[in-house]
Amino acid sequence: MAHFLQTPLPVLDNDILRTFVAIAETGSFSGAAETVFRTPSAVSMQIKRLEEQLGVSLFVRDARAVRLTHSGETLLNYARRMLALSNEAMSRFRHPDMHGVVRLGATDDIGEKILPSILKRFAEAFPGVMVDVCIDNSIGLRRRLSEQRLDLTLLNDGDETVDENSELILRERLVWAGASCGTAYMKDPLPVSMWEQGCSWRNEAVQKLTEKGRAYRVAYMSATTMVQRAAVLSDLAVAPIASYYVADGMQVLGEAEGLPELGFYEIRLKFSEQGGELVEAVADAIRHAFGAAQRQSRVA
Repeated sequence: MAHFLQTPLPVLDNDILRTFVAIAETGSFSGAAETVFRTPSAVSMQIKRLEEQLGVSLFVRDARAVRLTHSGETLLNYARRMLALSNEAMSRFRHPDMHGVVRLGATDDIGEKILPSILKRFAEAFPGVMVDVCIDNSIGLRRRLSEQRLDLTLLNDGDETVDENSELILRERLVWAGASCGTAYMKDPLPVSMWEQGCSWRNEAVQKLTEKGRAYRVAYMSATTMVQRAAVLSDLAVAPIASYYVADGMQVLGEAEGLPELGFYEIRLKFSEQGGELVEAVADAIRHAFGAAQRQSRVA
Protein backbone atom coordinates (compact mmCIF):
# COMPACT_ATOMS: atom_id res chain seq x y z
CA MET A 1 0.00 0.00 0.00
CA ALA A 2 2.82 2.42 0.83
CA HIS A 3 4.44 1.71 -2.54
CA PHE A 4 1.11 2.39 -4.29
CA LEU A 5 0.71 5.76 -2.57
CA GLN A 6 4.24 6.78 -3.49
CA THR A 7 3.72 6.04 -7.20
CA PRO A 8 2.92 9.33 -9.00
CA LEU A 9 -0.05 9.42 -11.31
CA PRO A 10 0.70 9.91 -15.02
CA VAL A 11 0.42 13.49 -16.29
CA LEU A 12 -2.07 14.24 -19.04
CA ASP A 13 -0.48 15.89 -22.08
CA ASN A 14 -2.28 19.09 -23.18
CA ASP A 15 -1.29 18.47 -26.80
CA ILE A 16 -3.00 15.07 -26.75
CA LEU A 17 -6.01 16.56 -24.95
CA ARG A 18 -6.37 19.13 -27.76
CA THR A 19 -6.45 16.30 -30.28
CA PHE A 20 -9.01 14.43 -28.16
CA VAL A 21 -11.27 17.51 -27.97
CA ALA A 22 -10.89 18.07 -31.73
CA ILE A 23 -12.10 14.52 -32.46
CA ALA A 24 -15.06 14.99 -30.12
CA GLU A 25 -16.01 18.26 -31.82
CA THR A 26 -15.51 17.19 -35.45
CA GLY A 27 -16.83 13.65 -35.07
CA SER A 28 -13.96 12.11 -36.99
CA PHE A 29 -10.24 11.43 -36.79
CA SER A 30 -9.66 12.95 -40.23
CA GLY A 31 -11.53 16.13 -39.29
CA ALA A 32 -9.50 16.41 -36.10
CA ALA A 33 -6.29 15.90 -38.08
CA GLU A 34 -7.12 18.98 -40.17
CA THR A 35 -7.93 20.97 -37.03
CA VAL A 36 -4.69 20.17 -35.19
CA PHE A 37 -2.57 20.00 -38.36
CA ARG A 38 -1.45 16.40 -37.92
CA THR A 39 -1.81 13.32 -40.09
CA PRO A 40 -4.71 10.95 -39.31
CA SER A 41 -2.21 8.26 -38.32
CA ALA A 42 -0.54 10.62 -35.83
CA VAL A 43 -3.95 11.45 -34.36
CA SER A 44 -4.75 7.74 -33.98
CA MET A 45 -1.44 7.14 -32.20
CA GLN A 46 -2.13 10.00 -29.79
CA ILE A 47 -5.55 8.62 -28.86
CA LYS A 48 -4.17 5.10 -28.47
CA ARG A 49 -1.57 6.45 -26.07
CA LEU A 50 -4.23 8.39 -24.14
CA GLU A 51 -6.52 5.35 -23.84
CA GLU A 52 -3.62 3.21 -22.64
CA GLN A 53 -2.69 5.86 -20.10
CA LEU A 54 -6.24 6.07 -18.72
CA GLY A 55 -7.06 2.38 -19.11
CA VAL A 56 -10.41 3.07 -20.81
CA SER A 57 -11.89 3.33 -24.30
CA LEU A 58 -12.74 6.92 -25.22
CA PHE A 59 -14.48 6.47 -28.59
CA VAL A 60 -16.87 4.07 -30.27
CA ARG A 61 -15.79 3.84 -33.90
CA ASP A 62 -17.92 2.88 -36.91
CA ALA A 63 -17.59 3.27 -40.66
CA ARG A 64 -19.14 6.77 -40.77
CA ALA A 65 -18.09 8.58 -37.59
CA VAL A 66 -16.88 8.25 -34.04
CA ARG A 67 -18.73 9.02 -30.83
CA LEU A 68 -17.68 9.35 -27.24
CA THR A 69 -18.05 6.54 -24.74
CA HIS A 70 -19.26 7.38 -21.22
CA SER A 71 -15.61 7.64 -20.16
CA GLY A 72 -14.95 9.88 -23.16
CA GLU A 73 -17.77 12.23 -22.16
CA THR A 74 -16.34 12.45 -18.66
CA LEU A 75 -12.86 13.22 -19.96
CA LEU A 76 -14.19 15.84 -22.41
CA ASN A 77 -15.48 17.95 -19.55
CA TYR A 78 -12.12 17.80 -17.77
CA ALA A 79 -10.14 18.33 -20.99
CA ARG A 80 -11.96 21.53 -21.92
CA ARG A 81 -11.52 22.96 -18.44
CA MET A 82 -7.84 22.02 -18.32
CA LEU A 83 -7.08 23.50 -21.73
CA ALA A 84 -8.99 26.71 -20.95
CA LEU A 85 -7.10 27.14 -17.67
CA SER A 86 -3.77 26.40 -19.38
CA ASN A 87 -4.50 28.95 -22.11
CA GLU A 88 -5.57 31.55 -19.58
CA ALA A 89 -2.39 31.07 -17.54
CA MET A 90 -0.13 31.28 -20.59
CA SER A 91 -1.90 34.40 -21.83
CA ARG A 92 -1.63 36.03 -18.39
CA PHE A 93 2.16 35.88 -18.53
CA ARG A 94 2.88 36.10 -22.26
CA HIS A 95 0.22 38.64 -23.27
CA PRO A 96 -0.76 40.55 -20.12
CA ASP A 97 -1.79 43.71 -22.01
CA MET A 98 -3.70 42.10 -24.88
CA HIS A 99 -7.27 43.29 -24.36
CA GLY A 100 -9.76 44.82 -26.77
CA VAL A 101 -11.86 44.24 -29.88
CA VAL A 102 -10.79 43.49 -33.47
CA ARG A 103 -13.29 43.79 -36.33
CA LEU A 104 -12.65 41.09 -38.94
CA GLY A 105 -14.39 40.66 -42.28
CA ALA A 106 -14.63 37.49 -44.38
CA THR A 107 -16.54 36.06 -47.31
CA ASP A 108 -19.21 33.43 -46.72
CA ASP A 109 -17.12 30.41 -47.76
CA ILE A 110 -14.21 31.46 -45.54
CA GLY A 111 -16.56 32.26 -42.67
CA GLU A 112 -18.15 28.83 -42.85
CA LYS A 113 -15.28 26.53 -43.77
CA ILE A 114 -12.08 28.11 -42.45
CA LEU A 115 -12.61 30.92 -39.97
CA PRO A 116 -14.26 29.12 -37.00
CA SER A 117 -11.24 26.92 -36.27
CA ILE A 118 -8.86 29.89 -36.60
CA LEU A 119 -10.90 32.03 -34.20
CA LYS A 120 -11.26 29.17 -31.74
CA ARG A 121 -7.48 28.77 -31.51
CA PHE A 122 -7.02 32.55 -31.34
CA ALA A 123 -9.48 32.81 -28.45
CA GLU A 124 -7.57 30.12 -26.61
CA ALA A 125 -4.29 32.01 -27.04
CA PHE A 126 -5.70 35.51 -26.42
CA PRO A 127 -8.74 35.20 -24.13
CA GLY A 128 -8.71 38.97 -23.52
CA VAL A 129 -9.20 39.83 -27.19
CA MET A 130 -12.69 39.74 -28.74
CA VAL A 131 -12.99 39.29 -32.52
CA ASP A 132 -16.21 40.60 -34.07
CA VAL A 133 -16.82 39.00 -37.49
CA CYS A 134 -18.70 40.48 -40.45
CA ILE A 135 -19.66 38.21 -43.38
CA ASP A 136 -20.18 39.88 -46.76
CA ASN A 137 -19.06 39.58 -50.38
CA SER A 138 -15.68 41.00 -51.38
CA ILE A 139 -17.15 44.25 -52.72
CA GLY A 140 -19.03 44.90 -49.50
CA LEU A 141 -16.00 44.03 -47.39
CA ARG A 142 -13.79 46.47 -49.29
CA ARG A 143 -16.37 49.19 -48.76
CA ARG A 144 -16.61 48.49 -45.03
CA LEU A 145 -12.82 48.54 -44.79
CA SER A 146 -12.54 51.90 -46.56
CA GLU A 147 -15.21 53.31 -44.24
CA GLN A 148 -13.15 52.14 -41.22
CA ARG A 149 -15.90 49.75 -40.12
CA LEU A 150 -13.45 46.83 -40.27
CA ASP A 151 -9.87 46.54 -39.05
CA LEU A 152 -8.90 43.81 -41.51
CA THR A 153 -10.64 41.46 -43.91
CA LEU A 154 -10.14 38.28 -45.89
CA LEU A 155 -11.10 38.68 -49.55
CA ASN A 156 -11.61 36.37 -52.53
CA ASP A 157 -9.85 37.71 -55.64
CA GLY A 158 -9.96 36.22 -59.13
CA ASP A 159 -7.09 36.33 -61.60
CA GLU A 160 -8.48 39.53 -63.12
CA THR A 161 -9.31 41.33 -59.88
CA VAL A 162 -6.17 40.99 -57.76
CA ASP A 163 -5.80 43.73 -55.16
CA GLU A 164 -2.11 44.61 -55.13
CA ASN A 165 -2.49 46.47 -51.82
CA SER A 166 -3.28 43.26 -50.00
CA GLU A 167 -1.38 40.25 -48.71
CA LEU A 168 -1.62 36.87 -50.43
CA ILE A 169 -2.70 34.16 -47.98
CA LEU A 170 -3.67 31.27 -50.26
CA ARG A 171 -3.91 30.58 -54.00
CA GLU A 172 -6.46 27.88 -54.78
CA ARG A 173 -7.83 26.29 -57.96
CA LEU A 174 -11.47 26.75 -58.89
CA VAL A 175 -13.32 23.62 -60.04
CA TRP A 176 -16.78 22.64 -61.22
CA ALA A 177 -18.61 20.60 -58.60
CA GLY A 178 -21.56 18.34 -59.27
CA ALA A 179 -23.39 15.65 -57.35
CA SER A 180 -21.64 12.29 -57.29
CA CYS A 181 -23.07 10.24 -60.19
CA GLY A 182 -25.28 13.25 -60.96
CA THR A 183 -26.73 14.37 -64.29
CA ALA A 184 -27.15 18.14 -63.87
CA TYR A 185 -24.13 18.80 -66.08
CA MET A 186 -25.88 17.06 -69.00
CA LYS A 187 -28.76 19.53 -69.13
CA ASP A 188 -29.03 22.31 -71.69
CA PRO A 189 -28.87 25.07 -70.75
CA LEU A 190 -26.48 24.17 -67.95
CA PRO A 191 -28.06 24.83 -64.51
CA VAL A 192 -25.54 26.70 -62.36
CA SER A 193 -25.63 27.61 -58.68
CA MET A 194 -23.78 30.85 -57.92
CA TRP A 195 -24.07 34.37 -56.57
CA GLU A 196 -24.67 37.66 -58.35
CA GLN A 197 -22.15 40.10 -59.76
CA GLY A 198 -19.20 40.78 -57.46
CA CYS A 199 -18.38 37.14 -56.71
CA SER A 200 -14.97 36.16 -58.09
CA TRP A 201 -16.10 32.53 -58.46
CA ARG A 202 -19.05 33.65 -60.60
CA ASN A 203 -16.95 35.98 -62.75
CA GLU A 204 -14.52 33.18 -63.66
CA ALA A 205 -17.31 30.70 -64.41
CA VAL A 206 -19.31 33.10 -66.60
CA GLN A 207 -16.21 34.10 -68.56
CA LYS A 208 -15.15 30.52 -69.28
CA LEU A 209 -18.67 29.33 -70.16
CA THR A 210 -19.06 32.29 -72.55
CA GLU A 211 -15.70 31.57 -74.19
CA LYS A 212 -16.70 27.92 -74.66
CA GLY A 213 -20.12 28.86 -76.03
CA ARG A 214 -21.90 26.74 -73.42
CA ALA A 215 -25.44 27.96 -72.71
CA TYR A 216 -26.26 28.23 -69.01
CA ARG A 217 -28.87 29.54 -66.61
CA VAL A 218 -28.54 30.59 -62.98
CA ALA A 219 -30.77 27.93 -61.42
CA TYR A 220 -29.86 28.82 -57.83
CA MET A 221 -28.65 32.26 -56.79
CA SER A 222 -27.66 32.68 -53.18
CA ALA A 223 -25.21 34.69 -51.11
CA THR A 224 -24.44 31.64 -48.98
CA THR A 225 -22.25 28.70 -49.91
CA MET A 226 -24.52 26.48 -47.81
CA VAL A 227 -27.38 26.94 -50.31
CA GLN A 228 -24.96 26.57 -53.21
CA ARG A 229 -23.74 23.27 -51.80
CA ALA A 230 -27.31 22.06 -51.19
CA ALA A 231 -28.19 22.68 -54.86
CA VAL A 232 -25.17 20.66 -55.97
CA LEU A 233 -25.82 17.76 -53.58
CA SER A 234 -29.44 17.62 -54.75
CA ASP A 235 -28.22 17.39 -58.38
CA LEU A 236 -30.20 20.51 -59.25
CA ALA A 237 -27.18 22.41 -60.53
CA VAL A 238 -23.41 22.47 -60.83
CA ALA A 239 -21.32 25.15 -59.14
CA PRO A 240 -17.92 26.81 -59.47
CA ILE A 241 -16.22 26.44 -56.09
CA ALA A 242 -12.78 26.27 -54.55
CA SER A 243 -11.25 22.81 -54.69
CA TYR A 244 -10.99 22.69 -50.88
CA TYR A 245 -14.79 23.11 -50.71
CA VAL A 246 -15.58 19.88 -52.57
CA ALA A 247 -17.32 17.71 -49.98
CA ASP A 248 -18.61 14.15 -49.66
CA GLY A 249 -21.38 13.54 -52.16
CA MET A 250 -19.74 15.78 -54.76
CA GLN A 251 -17.46 15.13 -57.69
CA VAL A 252 -15.18 17.41 -59.67
CA LEU A 253 -16.36 17.91 -63.26
CA GLY A 254 -14.24 18.97 -66.22
CA GLU A 255 -13.63 18.69 -69.93
CA ALA A 256 -14.95 15.11 -70.04
CA GLU A 257 -18.33 16.45 -68.91
CA GLY A 258 -18.21 19.35 -71.38
CA LEU A 259 -17.24 21.99 -68.82
CA PRO A 260 -14.36 24.44 -69.33
CA GLU A 261 -11.35 24.39 -67.06
CA LEU A 262 -11.46 27.19 -64.50
CA GLY A 263 -8.52 29.22 -63.28
CA PHE A 264 -7.34 30.14 -59.81
CA TYR A 265 -8.55 32.51 -57.17
CA GLU A 266 -6.72 33.99 -54.23
CA ILE A 267 -7.58 34.55 -50.60
CA ARG A 268 -6.01 37.85 -49.60
CA LEU A 269 -5.72 39.77 -46.35
CA LYS A 270 -6.31 43.52 -46.46
CA PHE A 271 -5.93 46.02 -43.60
CA SER A 272 -7.56 49.32 -42.77
CA GLU A 273 -5.40 52.38 -42.22
CA GLN A 274 -5.70 51.87 -38.48
CA GLY A 275 -3.67 48.87 -37.41
CA GLY A 276 -2.16 48.07 -34.06
CA GLU A 277 -0.92 45.20 -31.94
CA LEU A 278 -4.31 43.47 -31.64
CA VAL A 279 -4.97 43.58 -35.38
CA GLU A 280 -1.51 42.20 -36.10
CA ALA A 281 -2.09 39.37 -33.61
CA VAL A 282 -5.25 38.33 -35.47
CA ALA A 283 -3.41 38.60 -38.80
CA ASP A 284 -0.58 36.39 -37.49
CA ALA A 285 -3.11 33.76 -36.39
CA ILE A 286 -4.62 33.75 -39.90
CA ARG A 287 -1.20 33.51 -41.57
CA HIS A 288 -0.15 30.66 -39.28
CA ALA A 289 -3.37 28.70 -39.82
CA PHE A 290 -3.25 28.92 -43.62
CA GLY A 291 0.47 28.15 -43.69
CA ALA A 292 0.06 25.12 -41.45
CA ALA A 293 -2.87 23.86 -43.53
CA GLN A 294 -0.81 24.11 -46.71
CA ARG A 295 2.09 22.23 -45.11
CA GLN A 296 -0.28 19.54 -43.88
CA SER A 297 -1.79 19.24 -47.38
CA ARG A 298 1.65 18.68 -48.89
CA VAL A 299 2.42 15.99 -46.29
CA ALA A 300 -0.88 14.22 -46.97
